Amino acid sequence: MLSFFDKLPVTPMVNEILRATVVFLISVLTLKILEFILIKKLGKIAERTKTLLDDLFVYLIKRSMVFFYVGAIYIGLLQIHLDSRLQRIINVSLKVLVSIYIVFILIVAIDWFVEKYISLSAGSSLKQRSFKGAMSVLKVLVYTFGLVLILDNLGVNVTALITGLGISGIAVALAAQRILGDLFNYFAIIFDKPFEEGDFISFNNFAGTVEHIGLKSTRIRSLSGEEIVVSNTSLINEYIQNFKRMNNRRVVFKIGVIYETPMEKLKRIPQIIKTIIDGINGATFDRCHFVNFGDFSLDFETVYYVEDSDYLRYMNIHQEINLKITEEFNKEGIEFAYPTQLIYLNKEVKSEN
Repeated sequence: MLSFFDKLPVTPMVNEILRATVVFLISVLTLKILEFILIKKLGKIAERTKTLLDDLFVYLIKRSMVFFYVGAIYIGLLQIHLDSRLQRIINVSLKVLVSIYIVFILIVAIDWFVEKYISLSAGSSLKQRSFKGAMSVLKVLVYTFGLVLILDNLGVNVTALITGLGISGIAVALAAQRILGDLFNYFAIIFDKPFEEGDFISFNNFAGTVEHIGLKSTRIRSLSGEEIVVSNTSLINEYIQNFKRMNNRRVVFKIGVIYETPMEKLKRIPQIIKTIIDGINGATFDRCHFVNFGDFSLDFETVYYVEDSDYLRYMNIHQEINLKITEEFNKEGIEFAYPTQLIYLNKEVKSEN
């Protein structure tokens, strides 16, 4: 069809401009048709499917249309014989534009994933903030990659540049070794999830609720109220107990009764404690045994489970058990033992003649 312009009685320059205009208009028309099909039609189909990949594809196409129209201009310019220097500038500009487009698509995809993650993870604002922080770091890496790609297309010796930056970067990395370690451990916490914001944890003789997980440090609110700030590296290297993920709590406690307790009452103690625990809502009896002859007491060990991870709930149940054991032992005349010593004195009676 373009051969038609060769028959027109016009100068070669005008002929090329006409050809370029027609090619541009055809490209724009094609893009309009594709835009209607891909965005309008496929968009409606994507809304009815459960997978998110088709939604992402439609979203990226929609955000990319401006770049496609710039590409249509470039295709039109190919029909014109330009000066070699000008043609070189256009070619370099196209490469830079492609580099910008790659970075743009990656950033748009990241933003889309963040938006979808937030919309799907309802009721977890703390977790959403941590995820957004991780995505922000990923964006910085994408922008860095894009800058290197653009410099390469502009003719900069990227290899030499990276080598030079690498030598100086070693010194910076050594100086910022702890900071980088905390940053990497931040990602370990976010993705491996040994704990999350809102969890109650215990580590290195400290215990408290995780309030904030930052890029360098984690803030924990202790039981006594003060804020504990610990670096991510130090925290991740500790033995951490996460009480929030505990399905139930195993409780072991001992009581001691005096040695003078009659045998029939000693035999009844396990049954008394079992009856008490079985009668408390949220507690499950496991065992009770006479385990030891102590220095001043006969010791019984009891094990039961609290069907809740909440510490206050556990303390209320244990208090109720202790009170009822005291009440029942008083009724039965069973005495609790306490540290005592018996001293036997040998008295010699002398008779006088």
